Amino acid sequence: MSRETKPSLDVGLKDVTGALQRATSPAVRDALYAVEAFNAIYCAVLDDGDLEDWPEFFTEDGFYNIVSRENYDHGLPVGLVYCEGKNMMKDRAMAIAKTSMFGPRYLRHFMTNTRILSIDDTGTIRSETNFILIEVLAELPEGRLHMAGRMQDVFETQGNGSLLLKSRIAIYDTLLVHNALVLPV
Repeated sequence: MSRETKPSLDVGLKDVTGALQRATSPAVRDALYAVEAFNAIYCAVLDDGDLEDWPEFFTEDGFYNIVSRENYDHGLPVGLVYCEGKNMMKDRAMAIAKTSMFGPRYLRHFMTNTRILSIDDTGTIRSETNFILIEVLAELPEGRLHMAGRMQDVFETQGNGSLLLKSRIAIYDTLLVHNALVLPV
């Protein structure tokens, strides 16, 4: 499948008038606010370097994958990071925080243009959000674009009304990732 035929999961974009109308529904507006608030906290935790808190954004059986657009478009799940379940994410976070050796870096996450794709009867929300990740290294103090792409997310609404990620797939468009990807997107 080519990139041109699979730009996103939002098939509703084929009907722009309908998509614009659906975007104004109260349920979609509420979901959009909840997803954007979630993503703001998610980005802040990662930007502050609180890596060991990262798994708390996921359900116990949550899924996380960082995959190239080319692999995604061809249905290949192989990615830079692949985690099935919260325990796998905890292991990765602990390994990076406690044992990995890499140069000091600062990351700044930007997530924008969130679209709600669907909301089902159980409160599960499917969304798509664009992201960019800026990286600052000691040898590159001016910073640079580390990665750009989109998140395809499945959120589960919890009993208290909060959201947790059931699935987050970060699909990066960037053809070259300058350094080894160490931290989650």
